[in-house]
Amino acid sequence: MQHIGGPLKKFLKSSGLEKGVAQQSAIDFWPEAVGESVAKNTEPLYVEHGTMTVKTETPVWRQELQFQKTQIIETLNKKLNKKIIKDIRFI
Repeated sequence: MQHIGGPLKKFLKSSGLEKGVAQQSAIDFWPEAVGESVAKNTEPLYVEHGTMTVKTETPVWRQELQFQKTQIIETLNKKLNKKIIKDIRFI
């Protein structure tokens, strides 16, 4: 009996859905990547063309996260094992 992971990965790749699934995974990893405090004050909305849009509670959080953007992108991509996230837009 074959494990479902292999055929599923093959299907996602051949159907062009692999990137979309990876982008969705970035949203799922957000709390783990930024920590509890940041996660409580932000909400990742969506990822489109490698840019993640994240809603922040206040302009202060938006500014603070802007300073940490490069590190957050690196952490997310490390968790995804691919360079999926190229930018983060804080709103």
